[in-house]
Amino acid sequence: MADAVIRTEALTKMFGEFTAVDRVSFEVHTGEVVGYLGPNGSGKTTTIRMLLGLLRPSSGTARVLGRDVAVETEAIRAQVGYMSQKFALYDDLSVWENIEFYATVYGEHDKQHLAQTLERLGLSGLRSERAGALPVGWRQRLALAIAIVHRPRLLILDEPTSGVDPIARRTFWDLIYELADEGMTAFVTTHYMDEAEYCQRVGIMREGKLLAMDSPTRLKQTALKGKAWDVAAKDVLGALAALETMAGVSRAGLAGDHLRVIAETSVDGPALVARLDGAGVVGGRAEAVEPGLEDVFLALVG
Repeated sequence: MADAVIRTEALTKMFGEFTAVDRVSFEVHTGEVVGYLGPNGSGKTTTIRMLLGLLRPSSGTARVLGRDVAVETEAIRAQVGYMSQKFALYDDLSVWENIEFYATVYGEHDKQHLAQTLERLGLSGLRSERAGALPVGWRQRLALAIAIVHRPRLLILDEPTSGVDPIARRTFWDLIYELADEGMTAFVTTHYMDEAEYCQRVGIMREGKLLAMDSPTRLKQTALKGKAWDVAAKDVLGALAALETMAGVSRAGLAGDHLRVIAETSVDGPALVARLDGAGVVGGRAEAVEPGLEDVFLALVG
């Protein structure tokens, strides 16, 4: 396995008596795209701030690019590209002026490289536009351009696609993988379950605890005790009442106009439909489906 770009051991952050990050241990390796998944308030951003040296850990350790976050923060930041939840752009400056300013801060003075960075993000035609006038998706691209303009080894993105439409999100992830193919490592927090499917490995956070970290495929295999089913019926609430108490069903819940059911392998589609028929729920149908990370998350949190 490649050298660890990020390594934490029992990393903890407390604010008074509140534990925001609780003994978190994980590694991220060179060239990986790792997602850090969890709802708002689960400790994702606090973890990132400790990795960047913006917050001092209450206990435990963290090393980024081989350096101790507690004592070598300046050396770490010089090699890390960071994109925060709220894009740190100067709204009154143009696209070019923004990237030029940040490049200068990092000691990057190659104007050709700056122009190439904007071209890569599709921003060349907007270089004279005021940053504050850009739509959210284009502001996102500018923020990413600024994060990579100094050629960092590690890219840390904190919920970078929040509030962005699905097409722009897909494009953004394509850009992340282009960078990873060139050797850059990416650590991305998100609360979008579907978005985490793009990652090679995913850590799942809840209430400051890291519940699991593995590939999406492995998480689905280890966290779910059985198969996933989509169950439809005319009376969805009646179907829910019938299935949530069925032997072998570990979880049944609403998923739009149907139910998502997680059941042991001994329970098949006909058995689910028979349960509905026995409860007087008509029009029942059950289809085996590929589970998602939302299913994994709900299984892990009980």
